[in-house]
Amino acid sequence: MTASPVLLAVALSLVSAVCYATAAVVQERTAAATPGMRGALARGAWWGSVALNAGGALLHVVALRYGPLTLVQPLGALSLVLAVPLGSLATGRRTSGTQWRGVAYTLVGLGTLLLVTATGHGPHETLGRTEVLLVALAAAGLVAALTRLAGTGLAFAAASGVASGVGSTLSQKLAVGPTLSWDTALVALLTVAFAVGGLLLSQQAYRSGLGGPLALLTLVNPVTASVIGITLLGEGFRYGSTGTLLALAGGTAAVYGVTLLSRAQDAPSAPTAPSAPSAPSRTPRVVVAGPRPSLRRPAPVELTGTAPSL
Repeated sequence: MTASPVLLAVALSLVSAVCYATAAVVQERTAAATPGMRGALARGAWWGSVALNAGGALLHVVALRYGPLTLVQPLGALSLVLAVPLGSLATGRRTSGTQWRGVAYTLVGLGTLLLVTATGHGPHETLGRTEVLLVALAAAGLVAALTRLAGTGLAFAAASGVASGVGSTLSQKLAVGPTLSWDTALVALLTVAFAVGGLLLSQQAYRSGLGGPLALLTLVNPVTASVIGITLLGEGFRYGSTGTLLALAGGTAAVYGVTLLSRAQDAPSAPTAPSAPSAPSRTPRVVVAGPRPSLRRPAPVELTGTAPSL
């Protein structure tokens, strides 16, 4: 793979990350402002996020035509470093130091994975029919388990990452030498299903906030695609045993970054300083001790005896 396709794949991935980051912020704001999915569907902002996701996905698919999974997928982590400050700007809150450390650890970890998994070879191989079906069934089972057994925001984010990673893997088969056949139609259908499922699952995940779910989604997505690329497409680690150790270190750093972002997202806001007590608006009531005077009318005086005659 020459330098020109690599640079093109990186540039397309950068623009795709901007689209995904902006869409994630819009989705999180929509999720916070609407009670359910039906309410989100009625808002134009949510459909704008769908358009941004679609644009990012299209650019991502084109990037996969010029670069391998293990090169293009980890670059999606750039959406995280963009979405966290964008989310803080949209809500008028300052990005905390813990969030910045979480972003840094996640990006360093994913960057290390990118270094040792980017073999430099183009996507000359794609999944066969049997491999496509096995990957789709395994991913569907994992997504179902995550959403049903642990219906939390992070579980939905992990399920979204799996679905998005599988969708990207399948889309590479469409991007590299597509042909009109029943196999291509099946792959296209599965790609759309996993892409839409990832979008809806991410919408559910953002109901618990942006930082932690987006970080976990950003981590699980390239890990899923890289596992498929390494095990089924031969996109192995570089540098031998040293590369394996670097990959483990990068994965550990990325997981730690996700943990920091999750804690920062779940931490309660700092209490505001109590304001000075204001002056009472009414004159204080004076209570006088002692028996309370009776307000009843005095009883009439009864006169006895004989009235004098005139």
